[in-house]
Amino acid sequence: MQHRIIVLGGGYTGAIAAGRLAKRLRREDVAITLVNAEPDFVERVRMHQLATGQDLRPRPFSEMFAGTGVELRLAKVTRVDVDRKTVTVSDADANGADVAAPGSGAEELAYDTLVYALGSGWNSQAVPGAAEHAYEIAGRPGALRLRERLTRLDAGQTVVVVGGGLTGLECATEIAEARPDLHVSVVTGGGLGDWLSPKGREHLRKVLGTLGITVHEHATVTGVEAERVLTADGTAVPAAVTVWTTGFAVHPIAKATSLEVTGTGQIVVDGTMRSVSHPDVYAIGDAAMAMGPGNKPLRMSCASGTPAAWQAADAIAARLTGGKLPNAPIRYFNQCISLGRKEGLIQYVTADDRAVRAVLTGWPAAVYKELVCKGAAWGVANPTLGLPTRRRRVTRQPAAADSAVKASA
Repeated sequence: MQHRIIVLGGGYTGAIAAGRLAKRLRREDVAITLVNAEPDFVERVRMHQLATGQDLRPRPFSEMFAGTGVELRLAKVTRVDVDRKTVTVSDADANGADVAAPGSGAEELAYDTLVYALGSGWNSQAVPGAAEHAYEIAGRPGALRLRERLTRLDAGQTVVVVGGGLTGLECATEIAEARPDLHVSVVTGGGLGDWLSPKGREHLRKVLGTLGITVHEHATVTGVEAERVLTADGTAVPAAVTVWTTGFAVHPIAKATSLEVTGTGQIVVDGTMRSVSHPDVYAIGDAAMAMGPGNKPLRMSCASGTPAAWQAADAIAARLTGGKLPNAPIRYFNQCISLGRKEGLIQYVTADDRAVRAVLTGWPAAVYKELVCKGAAWGVANPTLGLPTRRRRVTRQPAAADSAVKASA
């Protein structure tokens, strides 16, 4: 009987993990199923580009995984039962929406190993009014909704981006560059780019100034209304459109299971991305609470998710084939920020993600960031290419190294 591996979520981490497993294991020994609500891979790191009218290259999963042995199941995950080892799904349409009435059309999928990669979305409940009045770019539907709204804005109207992190900066600069006739503002709870090096902060201010972006620093947003953003000091920032980019909320399904999760719903995992409470479940990407260098939690990012997907896939393959468990600590090298299509900022960091003095700026940084995005998409779109790897037979025996890991834990 084939070992059944189900991967939930077709973002960067889920798609990479599914492809890497197909590359590591013999097809006759495993049945790998990727469950995703949309038929195409979505380059989440480019949602700010999609929102400003740029068209992204379609990447259908049916083409990406053709001939790999990975089966695509177009469905929405509605429940995970980690004690019965089942996943309940309902059929979804091309936009990821349910096509069956609640309670009907549901199907249970049984697994032997589960890879949970459902990721995160925007935190719509962060402040009153955000869900009703703000736009988001955490996924394609939100980015397209914002895109449609921006096309209807007249010259001189104001767009307020709430959040001064990487997503907020990329969104604000992209909009300001694409629509120089609009007034774009950024509202951030801290100082602008306060996690960057002095040179990085200086370049960031220079670019935002050139683009005419107004920055409201040390401003805590307390509410969003139809035409303004409210802050804790009583300031009302005019906003024809508010874009919410501060903080992400993980998919709620894991919290409804018996998995050990954090207060925010992230699944607690060990160094191989395996659940500390259920050894047949692995969690990767934003859905996982994994510790990195300096015993600091890995941040929600593609920079964390991609190596975590490699780690999980290699660990699963090792445990199923009696191979050696991977021992490659996840670390950081840089933070890549696009500031429109012509500008960028590459902030080099320590292994535990602290800024160092070195930065790359200007058009070389923009090219660097574009190459990173293209490389990430290529890795997903070509899941079984790259360095040659011999597919191994599944023995269903834990790796010898695994016992040593448990004994030392």
